Amino acid sequence: MNAALVTDAATLSPIALFQQADWVVKAVMLGLLAASIWTWAIIVMFRVKVGRIRRDTARFEADFWKADDIDAFYKANGQADLPSARVLAAAVAEWRRSTHGSTIDRDGTRERLATAMGSAVAKEIDELSDRLNILATVGSVAPFVGLFGTVWGIMRAFTAIASAQNTSLAVVAPGIAEALFATAIGLFAAIPAVIAYNRFGHAINRLEARMNRFADGFHATLSRQLDAER
Repeated sequence: MNAALVTDAATLSPIALFQQADWVVKAVMLGLLAASIWTWAIIVMFRVKVGRIRRDTARFEADFWKADDIDAFYKANGQADLPSARVLAAAVAEWRRSTHGSTIDRDGTRERLATAMGSAVAKEIDELSDRLNILATVGSVAPFVGLFGTVWGIMRAFTAIASAQNTSLAVVAPGIAEALFATAIGLFAAIPAVIAYNRFGHAINRLEARMNRFADGFHATLSRQLDAER
């Protein structure tokens, strides 16, 4: 059995490399594999979520700017599960509170509307970015965890060489291969995480810019309505 494992290791069989690895290296490999699976789950989930938000937001905003009655549009669409809808809801709620009395402070209302919508945009971005810190962590830590497994495996290989008093390649190669396999798994987990983090960060920045444009446009609309109020 051991001879078969050594033979498989020489052909870089992942199963053989894992089976003959030290328990510390095995723990590193399993941890990195779990991190890779978690990373890909976040990537797929986030990609689907951002794509849906982008499509639905474009439709929501197009319908909003075509609407003749903002109150009617808000009653029909204000509870939609979209960042722009929640920005709209925050603005409408603040508008109603600020214009409820007989006397309207126009400048104060404008400032409160801007603050309410700005806070809503920031909250939406925070919620969208919640899982990105996991990708950043995996992307930065996984290579070093894999390197730790590599160093540990190489130390074990050198110990075996010293015990056997044999420095032939047949004795050294399996231990070195299993050690380097840990680094390979670390890179396998880290590279997609870093790429996805950068891409999703760019997507979130675009969504934030879009929400800010929507908030600015709605703020301008309400500001004009304030000027028309007596």
